[in-house]
Amino acid sequence: MLSEDRQLRILALVRQRGFVTVAELCGLYDVSEATIRRDLDALAQQGQIRRLRGGAGDVKGTVRPEPDLKSFAEVAADSSSAAKRAIAKRAAAFVEDGDVIALDSGTTVSLMCPFLVDRTLTVVTASLPVIEALQSSPSIDLIVVGGILRPSYRSMVGHMAELMLRQMRFDKAFLGTAGVTGEGMVMDTTPSEVPVKRQILASAKRAYLLADSKKFPGEGFLRVSDLNDFNALITDQAPTNLQLPEGAEVEVLVA
Repeated sequence: MLSEDRQLRILALVRQRGFVTVAELCGLYDVSEATIRRDLDALAQQGQIRRLRGGAGDVKGTVRPEPDLKSFAEVAADSSSAAKRAIAKRAAAFVEDGDVIALDSGTTVSLMCPFLVDRTLTVVTASLPVIEALQSSPSIDLIVVGGILRPSYRSMVGHMAELMLRQMRFDKAFLGTAGVTGEGMVMDTTPSEVPVKRQILASAKRAYLLADSKKFPGEGFLRVSDLNDFNALITDQAPTNLQLPEGAEVEVLVA
């Protein structure tokens, strides 16, 4: 990766998170501390970031914490999750005994777990809520993706996570999203999550996007992929503002 590209990604991460550490950036981009420090110094000289002990911060001086992802139990008990549960149930119906599946981080995907717990599967995940929900199932081989822990979002990210996922192939993968644009771009809000999502998608024979109606257009300033990279979109209401390109083969399923 060119230094200019890496610096743009670092800048986006600082603006989104408010603060990043040198150690975290080394893991994300698989480069030395000296390289990251040069990147941070260059961005600081441009007035884009503030250099702080052990890392860098937003020039506005305010730390914007990541959203606190609820535990699986909290998500399952949330009365506002009825639509997400319906989507998760529809998604789980595509899973067959013997499948090797990947479950992305995110609340809707984690809600698939009650519908999978008694199945005979191999489940690969970087999501702590998914691990919590499936760890006691005797019929599921649970493969935990390693990497850098994002404590507030309770997921693993970084180069080690990407490298591990690159060695695998999945029968099916289930991913969430921060939002889908009217042109069919699947978006996210966290730079460190995007490469992991892309690798899960690249390693899957079939891929399903789980997105409730609030995700159209939803949030997100980082493109993960195009909706047409998925075999199916599973949602609770057919989106009315979605214009897919001619020839798009993604199936839209309403739970």
